[in-house]
Amino acid sequence: MFQFHRRFTRRATLPQTRRYLTLTVFFILATLVLNACQPTFSFQATPTADTLNQTDDQTIPDNAVPTLPPVNAAVANAEQPTLIKGAFEYTNDFIFTYYVENAVALIDMYGFVTRNHDWELPVTSQVLGFLDVDETAQRGSYLINLPIQPVGTFADVDNDNQTDIGVQIFAVSYWPNETGGPFAEGDDRSRGWPAYLTSTVNDTENNEEVVGGKLVVWSPDDQQQFPTGFGPDRLLFTADDPVGPVPAGYTIVDLDAEPFGLSREREPSLTLYEPTDVAIKDFSALSYSEAFTQMFERVRQEYAFSGIEGKSPEWNSLYAQLAPRVAEAERSNSAGAFYLALRDFSLAFQDGHVNLSGGDFDIQFFQQEFSGGYGMAVRELDDGRTIVNYVLTNGPAYQAGIEVGAEVFTFNGQAMSDAISAVQPFGGPFSTDFGLRYEQQIYLMRAPVGKEATITFANPDEAQSRATLTAIVENESLFVNSFYRQFDPVALPVEFELLESNIGYISINTYYDDLNLMIRLFERALETFKQLEVRGIIIDLRQNGGGAPISLANYLTDVEIPLGQREYFSGATGRFEPDGPPNKAEPAERRYSFSRMALLVGPACASACDVGAYGFSQIPGMIVVGQFPTAGVYAEVARGQYRLPEGISLQVPTGRSVLPDGSIFLEGQGVPPTLRVPIVEETVLTNEDVVLQAAEEAILGR
Repeated sequence: MFQFHRRFTRRATLPQTRRYLTLTVFFILATLVLNACQPTFSFQATPTADTLNQTDDQTIPDNAVPTLPPVNAAVANAEQPTLIKGAFEYTNDFIFTYYVENAVALIDMYGFVTRNHDWELPVTSQVLGFLDVDETAQRGSYLINLPIQPVGTFADVDNDNQTDIGVQIFAVSYWPNETGGPFAEGDDRSRGWPAYLTSTVNDTENNEEVVGGKLVVWSPDDQQQFPTGFGPDRLLFTADDPVGPVPAGYTIVDLDAEPFGLSREREPSLTLYEPTDVAIKDFSALSYSEAFTQMFERVRQEYAFSGIEGKSPEWNSLYAQLAPRVAEAERSNSAGAFYLALRDFSLAFQDGHVNLSGGDFDIQFFQQEFSGGYGMAVRELDDGRTIVNYVLTNGPAYQAGIEVGAEVFTFNGQAMSDAISAVQPFGGPFSTDFGLRYEQQIYLMRAPVGKEATITFANPDEAQSRATLTAIVENESLFVNSFYRQFDPVALPVEFELLESNIGYISINTYYDDLNLMIRLFERALETFKQLEVRGIIIDLRQNGGGAPISLANYLTDVEIPLGQREYFSGATGRFEPDGPPNKAEPAERRYSFSRMALLVGPACASACDVGAYGFSQIPGMIVVGQFPTAGVYAEVARGQYRLPEGISLQVPTGRSVLPDGSIFLEGQGVPPTLRVPIVEETVLTNEDVVLQAAEEAILGR
């Protein structure tokens, strides 16, 4: 069960290089999680503004139930809410990819009262309700039957400097199930307070402060008091709040009224709010110039890696270059020219999460620039040589006598190294130099149909030759060297098998799927291999383009794995500020141990897969095997979703993760192999899976 606190990605995209597989954008993304410790049921004095960041370290044993006063007949029979209903709309559809067991819940807000992001929501307080979602219309409705006596955590918020029993404070929130039973417990704990599709309005730039919406308050009698306003500091549940009496039983408190409104309607309706930062920024009805300028200024301010050398463009010069092109596209009513200007905007970044999706414009651009091929594919070796590793039968290279294994020396008069460096691939941008370099090798051999290229080459054991090739319509050579060539769109998110070597093999194919199914399949694989007493396990992430950054490494370790501190730009301070506590992967309740383990990585493993690979890499004894690191594409993209004119959409990351020393976590680096498979003729020209072979040999001790 997740409490959505905007801490992880809305969704992460596959690296741009996968775009040519379907010529459309695959969006792979993220979710939002919380971290926490045990709950407390002690009565606590109202915090002051100076103590909002202090945490409550009082705990009780697991499964303990607080002592509640008896409900008298007057309270039980009072005119008060008995059923809450409501509706919501959303623009960002990421959530229903990851969750198929959806509900709403009455959520204890004690974590917010004490400003404790690490407060664990007690199972005893959770009241689930029915949720009906229309994913086509992107709206939903819900019902929650209120219990006669809730089992929430009492909070004394009357500011009278006396210890009173207080009231129980709840919000209504969207409440999906990730794994296990329907309640938030065990490996599916929830912490802090809700901020996504909840009945409160939260300030996403100020520590998720509740600034509006409605709360559900339950009082055991008519002697308790509750705030009637935010007070001078404009913060709820602080010492300067004015207070007033609250009736016994349930009351709906309207935080948007001044003073707060109190309602006892039997069937109140509470709207659930999508956070404004997660909502898609829709500029599609504006002119080209207006849409571009508004988008540009927002991205300039909120881009996750602004100020990081080598990541963001030089903003002023980029605007000066592109704004006139956009204006000319507007004057000439040229949607294609508008698309090309936006494409150049996206390519000004060094960030694989920056993603322009142009639909038919993407297809047209690809067909115009890259639909032709020379019937061959090349690879650059560790020693700097470039060799041919594929020749299409009867294609241009074949007819010119070029053979597999030939070394290529020049391309259109340039040395191969320089020719490769000059290529702008169809996909992009890229977060790493090695990711860009690999795609440049692929797209060097792509061109408009009919375009000629002259190369010098030498077949194995032959003298140097020269050939002029003419590009024809062919896609075979395009996919030969793709990092995604083994991607299977109909595969289960997690698949496993027993290799002949008696090693268990687990392929985690995506994090963009039903999380419950993913976790169950992964744990089933571990349980199966435990029963079979395998010699070791291999976890393959090489075709995983990302999605929700869930941790599966926690099934293989008994220690926490730190995963960086999320930061976002704050308009209030003009700086990037921490968002919640640092991220971490906590050990699962049921864990598994294998004597030998290997992790397979490569540049197709991006975004959520980057952090998933990092988690696995931190397990003692894990061997990380590959020819390249993971993609190094790691950021959060919730605020950076834009709709632009002509059906064009843009994604720009907004949240970054940093290490304790302030350095960037994973982005631009990825997870490197500890056992690197060399890129030499033997490993390039074979049809065998040399990375898998190396992992097997390492586990077997060869």
